[in-house]
Amino acid sequence: MPSTSPASHHGLATLYREQHSWLQRWLRCRLGCSHSAADLAQDVFVRLLAKTELIEVQAPRSFLATVAQSVLSNHYRRQKLEKAYLQALATLPEAVIPDLETQAILLETLLELNAVLERLEMPVRKAFLWSQLDGLSHGEIAERLQVSIATVKRYIIKAGAQCILLDGGWS
Repeated sequence: MPSTSPASHHGLATLYREQHSWLQRWLRCRLGCSHSAADLAQDVFVRLLAKTELIEVQAPRSFLATVAQSVLSNHYRRQKLEKAYLQALATLPEAVIPDLETQAILLETLLELNAVLERLEMPVRKAFLWSQLDGLSHGEIAERLQVSIATVKRYIIKAGAQCILLDGGWS
């Protein structure tokens, strides 16, 4: 992995110094929470720090708002998934509820799987989810997607392979 040049770190440090307070206020207006705004503002700059190419910014606030929109979108998606997960846990009998550490591991895995599925093309994602969650046959999926059964099989294999690659595979 190529390292970021000191010049880009310098530019990012300047951007941080000059725009961090503005970005945090911008996020606070959207979130209604200063703590979450502070966390997400940091996430924006961490995301920029992770970039390996040089970032040239002509309009810093517009640029930061665009990056922040993506970070906000991820934040809301994570919240929605976490809420659904917690609701599902609440429906379980107390005897089978996993311990807190296992719950945290399961939630992280669920979030990672969601991220993998979000990157798949829509027909691939639909075929995989219909197969795995709804138990539809390959024929039913092919009919819904208006593709061949062979294509459905390729879609499911592709999605499954991406899920397995998530963490080097599950043992």
